[in-house]
Amino acid sequence: MTMATLAILIGLVLLVWSADKFVEGAAATAKHMGMPSLLIGIVIIGFGTSAPEMVVSALAASDGNPGLALGNAYGSNITNIALILGVTALIAPIAVQSQIIRKELPILLAVTLLAGWLIYDGHLGGVDAAILLVVLLGLMGWSIKEGLSQRQDILASEVDDELDSHPMSLKLAVIWLIIGLLFLVLSSRMLVWGAVTVAQSLGVSDLIIGLTIVAIGTSLPELASSIMAAKKGEHDLAIGNVIGSNLFNTLAVVGIAAGIHPLAVESEVLTRDWALMLALTVGLLVMAIGIKGPGRITRLEGAVLLGIYFSYTGYLGYGIISH
Repeated sequence: MTMATLAILIGLVLLVWSADKFVEGAAATAKHMGMPSLLIGIVIIGFGTSAPEMVVSALAASDGNPGLALGNAYGSNITNIALILGVTALIAPIAVQSQIIRKELPILLAVTLLAGWLIYDGHLGGVDAAILLVVLLGLMGWSIKEGLSQRQDILASEVDDELDSHPMSLKLAVIWLIIGLLFLVLSSRMLVWGAVTVAQSLGVSDLIIGLTIVAIGTSLPELASSIMAAKKGEHDLAIGNVIGSNLFNTLAVVGIAAGIHPLAVESEVLTRDWALMLALTVGLLVMAIGIKGPGRITRLEGAVLLGIYFSYTGYLGYGIISH
């Protein structure tokens, strides 16, 4: 138990560090290769911050722990909206100006509804995985088209500011990209082993561990990048990180995990976790698009999001303690 807890702690620290270096290296490499800034923001930064979830879930599924993989993906989505945007909005209210983000939010809602439809029968198999991954490829194609056609979107200027603040040569960018990827796999392996061992020791399902400890850990890169973006006034980059990550988690993370090993979905995942994920996504859509004015997430709304997150996590934690 002690070794497993230590593995979780060390794994989380390495995971956050390696994910940051991986995304930095990938973004700088893409910039040197001439990729448009908007495309870097949508694809590299938005989806790249989900690299921890993808590696952790793939390893968990290959080890025969599908509950951990699914809990990690859905738990991270809940954490991204309720905890990360809640904290970010408390630091500075988030104004949403990017037209790309306004287009991505309805897509995120549609993808969330698709996820609910696929898990309704209590099983995610090869066909479900194929559907998720085909939708992902279509979304990537749309993202590339939008990134190439709308270069003047405010998200592009925020990405430029972020890249200019951390100039990096092509050689150094490739080195950090490779090192980040290697340590991502190593730290994920440590985290999965520790999480499964702790779950078995406590006598709880690996789904609960995935929804709590692992989900928080793999979402830390998004938390760090969103807080930094908010402090710099890069509001669209902050919310763009969360939307891109949630899209990738729902489609790629779950799709890859289900493709590796069929996932048995407990009924609570649909009625508790997916339902909350859907409610938060609808709330984010309403706040970001704006009903009677420009879209923004206020400090009050940020506090409400945090209250929802701590209530949900407390409920799961009580279940672990009372088990």
